Amino acid sequence: MTDKRITDLEIKFTHQDDLVDQLNKIVTSQHMIIEQLQKDVQELKLLFADHDVSGNRSLKDDIPPHY
Repeated sequence: MTDKRITDLEIKFTHQDDLVDQLNKIVTSQHMIIEQLQKDVQELKLLFADHDVSGNRSLKDDIPPHY
């Protein structure tokens, strides 16, 4: 009876170990995606900081280029 219990525990441990490895790969992948998204957001912030997105426009902005 003890041998069966030990074998069952070893099987459970093996499955849990595999699951931990899979979850680690998923977390690592998500971490890389999050880092890239953070970089993208930072670049967008810089891009919009260079432009007036506050809605304050002058009439010169509305003049067609041929004038």
